[in-house]
Amino acid sequence: MSLRSTLAAVAAALTLALPIAASAQQNLKLGYVDYQKVLLEVEDGKAAKSRLQKWLDDRQKEIDKEQEALRKEKELLDKQASAMSEETRMQKASELQKKVIDLTQKWDRYRAEAANRERQEMEPIIGKIDQVIEGIAKREGYTFVFEKRDSGLVYAQNQYDLTSEVMLNYNSLSKGSAKDAPVAKDAPVAKDAPKK
Repeated sequence: MSLRSTLAAVAAALTLALPIAASAQQNLKLGYVDYQKVLLEVEDGKAAKSRLQKWLDDRQKEIDKEQEALRKEKELLDKQASAMSEETRMQKASELQKKVIDLTQKWDRYRAEAANRERQEMEPIIGKIDQVIEGIAKREGYTFVFEKRDSGLVYAQNQYDLTSEVMLNYNSLSKGSAKDAPVAKDAPVAKDAPKK
């Protein structure tokens, strides 16, 4: 096939595809959700964050207490260093350094455990948020619903923001007795939600 006939075939295909693409674009309905805002503001998210914060605060108090004990031990070592033999002073300094390293490792374990706990707490909430978004998208005929921060979305008009509607629907579901029920058709709609 010659270059001319290949170009003619491509041009014909594009000519046929443009009306199809234009009609598909007319039916395209887009929305976006700020997941972070939903996670922080729905009741389940607030409760999970509160539990995580309490756990972190307890661990921080424990670390602070041990850190203060190590600081006092170092001050005592510094005061008594001149009265100790070189060997004893080196041994005490080495023991203190080992305790500092142990405390640092303990803090690192707590941070890893905190990340794991956060993931465990948030996974069921995210699953319910996804169900709510899917329910809204199906009910309202959305073709795509994007996550505001991770989708690369730089700008969108507020009328396409479904965040408030998702939060209202989520909290309505959580208050209802059916834990995993689909979004009700008569669920409250956010005042800034897109018009049908």
